[in-house]
Amino acid sequence: MMLEAIYHRPKLNWAYAYDLHTVHLRIRTKRGNVQKVSALTGDKYAWEETSAYVDMQVFASDDLFDYWEVAVNPPYRRLRYAFLIQSGKQLLWLTEEGYFEKEPQDSLWMFEYPFLNPADVFTPPAWVKEAVFYQIFPERFASGDPSLTPAHAEPWGGEPTPTNYFGGDLQGVIDHLDHLIELGITAIYFTPLFTSTTNHKYDTSDYLSVDPQFGTNETLKRLVEECHKRGIRVLLDAVFNHCGHKFAPFVDVLEKGAQSRYADWFHVKDWPLRVEDGIPTYETFAFEPIMPKLNTENDEVKEYLLNVAEYWIREVGIDGWRLDVANEVDHQFWRLFRDRVKRINPDAYLFGEIWHDSLMWLQGDQFDAIMNYPFTSAVFDYIANDKLDGAGFANKVGAQLASYQRQVSETTFNLLGSHDTPRLLTQCGNDARKVKLASLLLFAFPGTPCIYYGDEIGMSGGGDPECRRCMEWDASRQDRDLFEFFRGLIALRKSSEALRTGSVRFLHAKAGDARLVLERVHENEHVLILVNAGRRSASLSVEAGGGARVWRDAFEGTAAAPDGGKLQVKLPPYGYAVLRAD
Repeated sequence: MMLEAIYHRPKLNWAYAYDLHTVHLRIRTKRGNVQKVSALTGDKYAWEETSAYVDMQVFASDDLFDYWEVAVNPPYRRLRYAFLIQSGKQLLWLTEEGYFEKEPQDSLWMFEYPFLNPADVFTPPAWVKEAVFYQIFPERFASGDPSLTPAHAEPWGGEPTPTNYFGGDLQGVIDHLDHLIELGITAIYFTPLFTSTTNHKYDTSDYLSVDPQFGTNETLKRLVEECHKRGIRVLLDAVFNHCGHKFAPFVDVLEKGAQSRYADWFHVKDWPLRVEDGIPTYETFAFEPIMPKLNTENDEVKEYLLNVAEYWIREVGIDGWRLDVANEVDHQFWRLFRDRVKRINPDAYLFGEIWHDSLMWLQGDQFDAIMNYPFTSAVFDYIANDKLDGAGFANKVGAQLASYQRQVSETTFNLLGSHDTPRLLTQCGNDARKVKLASLLLFAFPGTPCIYYGDEIGMSGGGDPECRRCMEWDASRQDRDLFEFFRGLIALRKSSEALRTGSVRFLHAKAGDARLVLERVHENEHVLILVNAGRRSASLSVEAGGGARVWRDAFEGTAAAPDGGKLQVKLPPYGYAVLRAD
């Protein structure tokens, strides 16, 4: 038994409250080194009466480790526990004091989950598990009010540059809500809408007004109301890491220097404010002079931004916030932010733009989720970039599933494209088969899926600014087959509790093999997702679990009867099948 590979700690993602009655315990062991793990659990004040062994299951694996998990219902909301680990004939008990060859008789120095306090239970909004998001870059989605179009705007559909305009606005979104309803969308995430000097609006001048190019505050309120009538929730982009160079307090600092009453609203390294060799003498986003970084440790700045967060939820009725450059803002500010927003709307969804490991923002005191770019990367490396085989992909996502509490994984913001990345079709080498395969994985995994506007009709484009092309509304220039595929995929997810919240297990994921079989199970519902990411046709033989004699293809409706307890499925190059047990 390789003891140096075994790891547990009684907090974070290793021992946490899943809900008001359930604690999840996890432990890590070297992959394939341990045959069985059990948790010895009980109440610390009634150990003799309540202690019992419960078997753990491997719920995820990566290149090096297996991750074991068990759900425990503490009889009195307290939990004391140890682990019994078996490797071959070797048995060891693990407690907080270390390893023992005999069962510890005194529970005092075992691990402990002291008390299941309701206030400590991380409960992201339940509606997010059911949602399908659609991201809109408003300047490029649709023009509905020509009177708002900037005089220097170019004809719709032209070549985008970092600085040009085409006249998209909020009325244009209202006019095309039927497109989202037909697709099956239930939530919209808008990139910034507030007054600024750029086409992307990430340099805010006025946090309390919609940019006149898009409409008015009343237009946004009407849009939110129209969305809510249709069962669509609306999230806005909060740029609280930095503001724009036309933001009134920064203008005052530019004019008055260190004597400005707003001098401490920013991080100034040297007066007067200037740019030397391309680097400002004040902190900014990246090194952009027009995006000065806000000092969120300043009490006035904190109160200003928290009032902004409250205003749009209270006055306009938005359903949450996407938080830009979230990992560069201090944790204390985000704790205050969460408290203020959730006090007004406990169901508000808060997710941050963080591209890397995000555990410290996902403990229930800051964000509900993050933009899951590590998942994005794993999908493309498997489907499009030939960097991962089936085993590599399973290991990548397995490590991620083990990194966070289950409720985090269930509501994380999963995506394959955004305003910051090349488009889905372009990432897939303009191969619609790969687009479908990647999108199937997006919708088959825990978390809420998001479609970047236009990906559903086959729009292409490289990185910024190409990924910000005008939406194509001419049906003759849309990929309608791809649109119908997305419609079916969304309908499938909506109809399947297993795909939204079920357990996850890889039944087939081998080195040097482009094939993959993923199992999702919820109570009596059993779904198999079979993937062939290879250039040649391939067959798969899968154990037919779920206690059902007949399986049906979720897209075609055709029946597949197991042969000798196994399902035999042949997949074309870059092909897939989704089978549901009857």
